[in-house]
Amino acid sequence: MAVREIVLYPHPILKQVCEPLDPLSDQGRAVARDLLDTLDSGPGVGLAAPQIGEPYRVIVVDAARNPKRAGQGRFVLFNPRIIEQTGRQVIREGCLSISDYTGNVGRAAEVLVEGLDPEGQTVQVRATDYEAVVFQHECDHLDGILFLDRIANVKTDLFRRKPRTAPPPEAEPPGAVDRR
Repeated sequence: MAVREIVLYPHPILKQVCEPLDPLSDQGRAVARDLLDTLDSGPGVGLAAPQIGEPYRVIVVDAARNPKRAGQGRFVLFNPRIIEQTGRQVIREGCLSISDYTGNVGRAAEVLVEGLDPEGQTVQVRATDYEAVVFQHECDHLDGILFLDRIANVKTDLFRRKPRTAPPPEAEPPGAVDRR
């Protein structure tokens, strides 16, 4: 088990089409475990193998990690593909690999995703709204597509994140005396 460093744009692995991976192989188990450990270690609701430096078609999605959004729970999918999509929505997206920016991206409102689970069984997941966006975003990573590539107008739909400020220092309790 290992928490891996997130690969940052413009690393070339983020723009390459990834290779299929057998979930029952030692490599498949290791990549899935590292994706889960890495997602659990920080912010984010999804992660794709190229974001940890692995050129394979593996994603982890857990939209429910965002307390303001709904999700069905955690999914680990090998060789996923979107086989159905309906509706349209525009949503502000961010990416762990492009941490300084967010952007308005048009996505399907509902998707049906098919892939292999960690036991090698074919599964289908129907996702809507925010969770559908997360699946589309992570599947895009496997084809070398970033949310930046899906922004209609970079001048109006790309936004620099506000810098995160450090929490204020702990205040001294009333009546405390500095005895330096």
